[in-house]
Order: sequence, then C-alpha cells, then structure tokens
Amino acid sequence: MARPRTPLLDRERIATTALQLVAEQGDFSVPQIARALGVQTGSVYHHVDGRAGVVELIRERVCERIAGDTLDLAPWDRALEQWARSYRAAFAAYPRAVPLLMTTPVRAPRVLAQYERAVGLLLAAGFTEADVMPLLTALENLVLGSALDLAAPEAMWEPSPETPLLAGALAAVGPGRADAAFDVGLAAFLAYAGTRLGGAKP
Repeated sequence: MARPRTPLLDRERIATTALQLVAEQGDFSVPQIARALGVQTGSVYHHVDGRAGVVELIRERVCERIAGDTLDLAPWDRALEQWARSYRAAFAAYPRAVPLLMTTPVRAPRVLAQYERAVGLLLAAGFTEADVMPLLTALENLVLGSALDLAAPEAMWEPSPETPLLAGALAAVGPGRADAAFDVGLAAFLAYAGTRLGGAKP
C-alpha cells in the first residue's frame, strides 16, 4: 500500500486540533485529538510528551502572535506598553485558552525566550532582580484579565431601577469599555513601575 504523500499526523496538526477543541469546549484530551485526526491515541504520543506537551504546542501557537520585537523598542516603558498590547491581542484571539495556559508551567523554548528578553529589558532599564518577576507577573495578570474581558459581552451589567448611578456610568463610557479599562490599568502599571526606579519618571 502506497504511503500517503501528506503525513496523517504531525505537531502542527496536533496543535491546530487541540486549539480548536479548546476554543469549542475550553479544554481537550489526547484521545479527543486522536479521534478528530482519525488516528490511534498512541500515535499522538509519538509526537508530543503527553498532555503537557500538547499544552505547550497550544502555548507556542497562541504566543507566536505576540510581537516580540516590541521588546527592542526604547525607552523601556514604550517597549513594555507595546509588548503588552500585542500580548493582549494574541490571547484575545483565543480567550478560552487563557485558563489552561495560565495554570500550567511554561516550558516551550520559544515562549521562554520571549520572557528572557522581557527580563533583560527590565534589568537593562535599572530594575532590580527582586522587582522583575512581580512586575512581569502583574503586567501579565492585567493583560490576560483584559483579554478575557474583550471576550465578554459589552454589557456585563444589567442595571435596574434601583441602580441609577451604575446605569449612568455605563451610559457615559459607551462602547469600548474593555479597551478604556485596559488603558487605565496599563497606565497605572507603568506609572508604578517608574517609581521602582528610584522615583524616576516612567
């Protein structure tokens, strides 16, 4: 029997199928991936290191949308701002992947390399090693929370006659509430980060 010209299974197909399952149901299993691809479960394990390996394929696929070259910009706060906006857009495209990826350790080499660049940026700007991870984690929390907010309904509150102040505030902000909230949070983060540099302006 002739071999198929296109392999039935490879890491790209596994990643695509897993990400589709996550987008549809918020999670995946290796047997589900195998069924979707028409192969035996054991065949998937020939290409990835179990479920954790599939998670890292998903992480790489999502994070490849982040513009890592923004970390080369100057000054440091402009670089972080542009990186954060790109990071948010990447995860906003796959909001149901956020809980999965944020509750598993990062192992993907390409993703770790981007964190390495971010750490280098902060150290070169003058932040201490003790400041770096709290700052990056806080920024990541802001970015991912906002990515989920972008996937939420525009009207997340349903005011009643008993909440006229809430109704007025919602009417005043209009469409784009999630973007406005992200801008506020990012500006506050950068302002605080600047204070960690001996009171210098960010």
